Amino acid sequence: MTELEPSIPENLRTPRTVPATVPPNHTPPYPLFTSRYPEKVKDLVMAIMGAQYASADSNDGLAMQTISSFTGSDRVPESARPTLQEPAAVVDKSGPYTIAMIVYFPSRQTYDEWAETSGFRAWWTALDPRTQRHGWFLEVFFPSVDRFESILTHPDMHEGSSNIRSAVSKPLIEHGYWGSMRDRLPLSQTDELAGEKGHRSPDGVKRSDTRTARIRVPGRENLAVIRSGQDWRSAKAKERALYLNQLQPALTDGMNFLRDHGAETGCYSNRFMQVTDTAGNGVDRTFGLGYFDELASLEAWSKSHPTHLRIFGGFMKYAKEMGEEMAVRFYHEVLVLTPEQQFFEYVSCWPGTGMLTSLSGRESFNERNP
Repeated sequence: MTELEPSIPENLRTPRTVPATVPPNHTPPYPLFTSRYPEKVKDLVMAIMGAQYASADSNDGLAMQTISSFTGSDRVPESARPTLQEPAAVVDKSGPYTIAMIVYFPSRQTYDEWAETSGFRAWWTALDPRTQRHGWFLEVFFPSVDRFESILTHPDMHEGSSNIRSAVSKPLIEHGYWGSMRDRLPLSQTDELAGEKGHRSPDGVKRSDTRTARIRVPGRENLAVIRSGQDWRSAKAKERALYLNQLQPALTDGMNFLRDHGAETGCYSNRFMQVTDTAGNGVDRTFGLGYFDELASLEAWSKSHPTHLRIFGGFMKYAKEMGEEMAVRFYHEVLVLTPEQQFFEYVSCWPGTGMLTSLSGRESFNERNP
């Protein structure tokens, strides 16, 4: 019998005051793994640096060149360079074609050093929203390690934050049941992780201002962020067809529901992004990036909404059919953040972009045109 281990590392375990939901004598239906980080790692950084064009045809490639000039800058000391930079694209909720670079750092201190030495912070601060040919946005998360969890279907995967790890776990105990995501978060041992419902005033920003303004959106208590990815580059013909014809359509429907109707479930923003190469061409990888008002809202959608039940049921059937031969790879990262661990700023962006939807009067901000 395969040896299992708890998902929370030993150095972050503490006596529970909030009970776990793992069933007695639980046996996971298939193996999942998590990354282990050096004990000196106290926080991580995931940054989304993006630009919005009116359409894919109007993407001149200059925005990604600009972003890449900072993320790949040779002015930055090697110790402060990103551990991962990954380009991606999507047609955003509010209509525009969006390109972004997803960038990871092993600490907030490293991110700050990079932002200064690369020149990114000075450039970003100087952007004049009245003169931009397209929109820009910056969304940065600084989770402490007790507010972060991740899972991988294959132990040799290096996705997102796993590029920072020092080791990988044995197969995990806490998965394959509703509530396992929460049980894997170290802080859930002592905190209910209740979030902040409702919307806030846009501080005098009118709908017509979003295309000509720089808008800083305040962080929210226990905002839940999920990045959930898929990689079918190594799949052979049979599995590729099974994934593309059965599982991916259900996944796309679920992601589109959260994009278009997320307010019904506490989801402020969801982008189902296509990973690209440096020239902007799509590769066989995707990921969803969703922002929820609290972990309970993400759990409720996962447990009870028809769009996710179809994804979950399809995956269970898919995993059973493929067994150990499964070559398509899946992962997710979940962050539950304090307000101080979030940064959202939008320059000349379309209404309804990202966390602009958390501002009051969201129906106005969701329209396709200002």
